[in-house]
Amino acid sequence: MRRSRNRAALTGAVALSLTLAATACGGGTTGASGSGGSGKKTLTYWASNQGASIEADKKVLQPELDRFEKETGIEVKLEVVPWSDLLNRILTATTSGQGPDVLNIGNTWSASLQAGGALLPWDAKAFGKIGGRDRFVESALGSTGAPGKDPAAVPLYSMAYALYYNKEMFRQAGITKPPATWDELVATGKRLTAKGGSAIGVEGGNLSNNIHQVYVLGKQHGADFFTPDGKADFTSDGAVAAVKQYVDLMAAHKLVAPGNAEYAQNQSLSDFAKDRTAMVLWRTPSATFASQGMTEDEWGVAPAPVPSGSPGQGTSVNSMVAGINMAVFRNTKNLDGAFRFVKFMTSDEEQKTLNKAYGSMPPVKGAQADPAFATPSLAVIRDTLATSAVPLPQIPEESQFETVVGTAVKELFADAAAGRPVTTASVRAKLDKAQQQMPNQ
Repeated sequence: MRRSRNRAALTGAVALSLTLAATACGGGTTGASGSGGSGKKTLTYWASNQGASIEADKKVLQPELDRFEKETGIEVKLEVVPWSDLLNRILTATTSGQGPDVLNIGNTWSASLQAGGALLPWDAKAFGKIGGRDRFVESALGSTGAPGKDPAAVPLYSMAYALYYNKEMFRQAGITKPPATWDELVATGKRLTAKGGSAIGVEGGNLSNNIHQVYVLGKQHGADFFTPDGKADFTSDGAVAAVKQYVDLMAAHKLVAPGNAEYAQNQSLSDFAKDRTAMVLWRTPSATFASQGMTEDEWGVAPAPVPSGSPGQGTSVNSMVAGINMAVFRNTKNLDGAFRFVKFMTSDEEQKTLNKAYGSMPPVKGAQADPAFATPSLAVIRDTLATSAVPLPQIPEESQFETVVGTAVKELFADAAAGRPVTTASVRAKLDKAQQQMPNQ
């Protein structure tokens, strides 16, 4: 490879325990942080891990938070939370009533967290405090809560999945173009593994990522995982086939290294940047690649595969509508400061800064018009969001869906890594167990 294999990866932080989270961040801001206190006003902010590591996110976010403090006098106490911990941390805070003032949430969780009642609803008055609802792209607003209700959050980053590939590894294997179908991906992957290394990376221990992948594959198999009236339908033939197809990348085709079964904190992106893996299905990882020394001319991007080779709707869907939303914890003691912070983070200029840093698309119309978001790689994301992506179900049970089915997929990857057989029957049994854990089953 052209790059040195000795590039230093950015160091991640050790995740805090749930007990520490509940005590250290209890009740949002404290002391003089509300209005009228004699000390410095403060906010606590839980940010999702978007970059190569927690430390990388701090390097992106802290200068912006310092600028906010300079402009407003409000100090923002930042904690970047790994995706493997984020949902549990939020659910714990929701149950206890003790959480941060402002937090990031995966947009797929909006309806679930909305039903829990811990997040501030964004009615017309609240939107007015940050410049109005019309500033945001409508498709991004579609994943902010249940239809017909005031949103539980506002969009912060917009994303879609695509296939990223290592140009040099493809060249060495004599491969001239990225795969457009799953059959092509398997054939391409076998040529790549013949040259050493792994063909494609996964995050087998990341429950949310597992759901994102199998939900889209379910659409390609004609399955929705839920009936039209919102009941779990995890054991349909299409749902079982989707989960087995995803796990079979490791279990049957041997395109994924067994260690990926435990990945949950973006390690597959690190492997890709270090030339250990030739492909990865991800949402806007360019900033992570750059942080680990990979230049844009070393990787390519193509639409995620579909059976027909031509992405679209129906069985040609190739991504869920991905993104990060920003929410205000209802129990904050500094509501005015929280509104000011959300307004700052969703301002046109800040949206340009943050989305450029993360390689994502701004969900704010004024920022999205910037030429920086018209690059070839981002054009794939923009086109996917516009033509071939669908939202995950905006229903209260969505977070349970991610937990129980995501865990089933994690367990199946563990079986594959250990050499245990992954069969249609074993997949169906895991999904049946998951379905029994859902409400009203």
